[in-house]
Amino acid sequence: MKYFIIAGEPSGDLHGSKLMRGIASEDGDAQFRFCGGDRMAEVGGKDGLVMHYKQMSFFGFVNVLLNLKTIFGQIALCKSVIEQFAPDVIILIDYPSFNMRIAKWAHRKGIKVYYYIAPKVWAWKEWRVKSLKKYVDRIYTIFPFETDYFRSKGIEPHFCGNPLVDDIAERRLTLPSREQFIAQNGLDSRPIVALLAGSRVSEIRANLPDMAAIAELFPDYQFIVTAVPWIEREVYDKYGSEKIKYLCNQTQQTLSVAEAAIVTSGTATLETALMGIPEMVLYHVPKLYEALRPYVLKIPYISLVNINLGKEAVREIVCAKIDLADAATELRSILKGGSKREAMLADFARLQSLIGSQGASQRFATEIVNTLK
Repeated sequence: MKYFIIAGEPSGDLHGSKLMRGIASEDGDAQFRFCGGDRMAEVGGKDGLVMHYKQMSFFGFVNVLLNLKTIFGQIALCKSVIEQFAPDVIILIDYPSFNMRIAKWAHRKGIKVYYYIAPKVWAWKEWRVKSLKKYVDRIYTIFPFETDYFRSKGIEPHFCGNPLVDDIAERRLTLPSREQFIAQNGLDSRPIVALLAGSRVSEIRANLPDMAAIAELFPDYQFIVTAVPWIEREVYDKYGSEKIKYLCNQTQQTLSVAEAAIVTSGTATLETALMGIPEMVLYHVPKLYEALRPYVLKIPYISLVNINLGKEAVREIVCAKIDLADAATELRSILKGGSKREAMLADFARLQSLIGSQGASQRFATEIVNTLK
């Protein structure tokens, strides 16, 4: 069968590649065309790549507005390739601003549409539920709490686990020991605190200065920023500090040897928890957002850890101006010997049982292929 898959971000590329491998193992005749990245190209071949996610990554109202012509051109290209390819199904991976337009068009063309990793409509832009119900044939979710949410909206979702569990399990097999990690990266023997400042320039600009300020208060620890390869080192240098270390493309390696972590939000909070590393969430927001947050955000938390557990298991400091003393106290409480550390680790164990076991990507793939057959 023919599969057209659209992922517009690095995480979508990762999850898309694992799904494609699963589909290929279930369907020996599978053909792929896709928008994604290098990981998906490793599975489906470079010739199958229609657009790289680096060309599609436009975030923020102003950035989107300035690039509308490009975005509409990319949507038109996708539609053209889809018509030529004539897929049995279009599989959309998150990235709703782009993908919902494709879903609406494909539905009118009579092409089957599956949504893998559903948009986070339970957090914001809930009006998209109506379009999901109208234009998407099947919705696949990766968080257990989403099941009740979508059912309450008249949509029957399909939950088979979370593919992040597979990624962590695979990486654990190749992670270095603490001694190896320190030697490879020129570090000293002090305990490590990981800083996950985000995957976009805007997030780094907002969060890294606060993280660097906290680091100044802990001279007995070494703070490591887990830099991402698609953002230039100069960006980190501009907003960081000489006293913190930068390691590129080594997030899980750094987390595996860290005593604790300071994380922005998003998938990184879940990844950190599933690796068993105590964390605090720090997200610098404009004053206007701080004021409007109760009206914009439909849920009380921003971290996936707290959302899944239904309580503030990890502290969320989301404000326009952080209280450094308060943030430092919170970090001390989750370091070894801290008052909150053991309770947090117990919460993480419960989270692991909720999220599910390894093999989610394959289970999703099997479900998708079987429904098409």
